[in-house]
This record gives sequence, C-alpha cells and structure tokens, in this order.
Amino acid sequence: KVNPGIKLPTENIVVAHRSDGSGTTYVWTDYLSKVSKTWEQKVGRGTSVNWPVGLGGKGNEGVSALVKQTPYSVGYVELIYAEQTKLPHGAVQNREGVFVKATLKAISAAAAGAATNMPLDFRVSITNPPGKEAYPIASFTWLLIPEKISDPKKGDALTGFLKWMLKDGQKHASDLLYAPLPKEVIAMEEKAIRKIKY
Repeated sequence: KVNPGIKLPTENIVVAHRSDGSGTTYVWTDYLSKVSKTWEQKVGRGTSVNWPVGLGGKGNEGVSALVKQTPYSVGYVELIYAEQTKLPHGAVQNREGVFVKATLKAISAAAAGAATNMPLDFRVSITNPPGKEAYPIASFTWLLIPEKISDPKKGDALTGFLKWMLKDGQKHASDLLYAPLPKEVIAMEEKAIRKIKY
C-alpha cells in the first residue's frame, strides 16, 4: 500500500485540467504518455488534448480555482501557482520508484538527469528522467533566438541579457520558484550564445 495507515475517502475524484492550450498541459500529458501506454494510445501528448473526464479551467489560475472550489479534486499547475495559492501537492513516484515532492532541488535533479543526452538544439523532454531525487513532471522553459541579428545594438543587448541570465540571473531563479539550470546546461547555452552573429 502506498499510503499505509491513511483512511482515504471513497468519493469519486474530480479531475481539473486546462481548457486552453498550454505548455503545462504538454508537460503533464507527456509525462502521462511515458508512464501509461493506455494514456499514450487513447489521449496522447499535446498542448491541448481531448480529455476523457474532468472539468476545464482557463490558465493555471482557472485550474487552481477549480481545485480549491471542488471537493475531492486533483489538477495540475505550475509549481509557482501551487505555492502562491497554497494548494497542497503530494509526492509523485519517479522512474526509480522513489516518491518525490516538487521542490526546486528535485526539478534541478530532473534537468541534470536529462542534460546528459541533450541535443544541440536543446529540444529535450525532461519528464520521467533518470535519478532517485528527480521530480518526474518537470520541463525547461525555452527562448527562441535567431542565429543572425541584423542590428548590432540589438544583438549586443540580447547576448548580454542571455549571458546575464546564465550567470547572475541564476541566483534569482529560486525566488521566482524556478529551478536554477544545471552547470552542464549552462555550459551548452554559453556555447550556443557564441554562435549568435550580429
């Protein structure tokens, strides 16, 4: 038994999901597709899917509100919304069989686990990654930057900002409830910034 000694309610669980397309939905359905072949075949992954059950809320705010208002409900939101709205969140079993809570340390562990196989274009999913301490429902946030910038002033300002994000900016990530990037990812990003021409 996963919850020994805990008397769980016998009520039906109400699932709250996003009614709009979102990256959060993609991350959640990507994770579900990796841990459930049935989910992958019947629903799949995407920014918007045909939900088999549940109530839809617009944005993280809408899902948070539904979960707060609806008895016996569960939902998914970004960590910052769960923390800001004081939504309780449980531990999730990762691929190593360990139950892990969503913490910045556990999300960084997920990123570090995936960083070893990261392609040069950085498109990688870090859901259900290796690592005993890794939280299994995590994602990077990407910036799409052109390799050639015609205006030298804009190019200089942009690359300066990107370098700041990777160095000094990392110390502000935790305050915003985002996990700092692993060193391996920072090194790859620094190489990519050097490829920007202006």
